[in-house]
Amino acid sequence: MSMTSRTRRTASSTEGAPDAAGEAVSPPPGVRVIKKYPNRRLYDTQTSSYITLADVKDMVMAVEQFVVLDAKTGEDLTRSILLQIILEEETGGVPMFSTQALAQIIRFYGHTMQGVMGNYLEKNIQSFIDLQSRLAENSVVNLPNPMQSFMTSYVEQSSQIFTQMQEQMAKQAETLMGAIQPKK
Repeated sequence: MSMTSRTRRTASSTEGAPDAAGEAVSPPPGVRVIKKYPNRRLYDTQTSSYITLADVKDMVMAVEQFVVLDAKTGEDLTRSILLQIILEEETGGVPMFSTQALAQIIRFYGHTMQGVMGNYLEKNIQSFIDLQSRLAENSVVNLPNPMQSFMTSYVEQSSQIFTQMQEQMAKQAETLMGAIQPKK
């Protein structure tokens, strides 16, 4: 018996969590709905069973589309649950982020560059994933020194993303300065 099947317990099915106005929330078709109850338990409406954070992590790793909703209010708690998984990963085993990196990320909250930084990180991670996929494909073909070409491509793409971020910042600065300058 797998750990996942041992940790699940069947529960009664409940359809559509109400939103703040009391109306049922309808996630897009094909998106798995997980309900979070006040007792911090997670209920998978697809399997009609309670699940753990480890089960949600398995869904992330399997690239399954899901949403976590508060069972009472219908509020989307997906980001909160994903952050809990990251916290567990960071506190156990080998962390991905240094203390310095985490401190720098925190400093961007509330800063005018918060949105730009989030966008930059997201694009950079996607670029890394794309290059990793290409590296895996190239290693099947047995290209000479695939790691070097991977890192060269990654650095080039990262540089392009950074340049795009600088251009976006310049445009924002122009807009801001145009709003501040007195009209003639």
